[in-house]
Amino acid sequence: MQERPAIKTALPKRRYQIGSHTASLLGEIESGEACSYRYILAFVPAGQTEPVLYVCSEATPSAERADGTYRLRIVSELMRDIVDTDERWGDLESFAEQALKLGVQVLGLQDTQVVRLM
Repeated sequence: MQERPAIKTALPKRRYQIGSHTASLLGEIESGEACSYRYILAFVPAGQTEPVLYVCSEATPSAERADGTYRLRIVSELMRDIVDTDERWGDLESFAEQALKLGVQVLGLQDTQVVRLM
């Protein structure tokens, strides 16, 4: 995946089991990119080491902040799309809830239970 977030350092905030995938929610992210990430939820299939999907909360550029301070972005092999811009994506609870919903939908895991491990 060429467009994956460039993460130098991050602290794990939560971990989930969703069927055969694990998802790690990262915060306090230092990135090698121009954009600033607030949170990233990375989905990794069982038996693999690299995520196949990222849902990111990133700071909206100051010229575009009329709609909100944070953008919600989905990054996978096939897409790198902004799906929403809003203040709430800077809140851990709001981000986690929506990022899990998006990840489950994109990966086709609707019939699986989300279990918080950490």
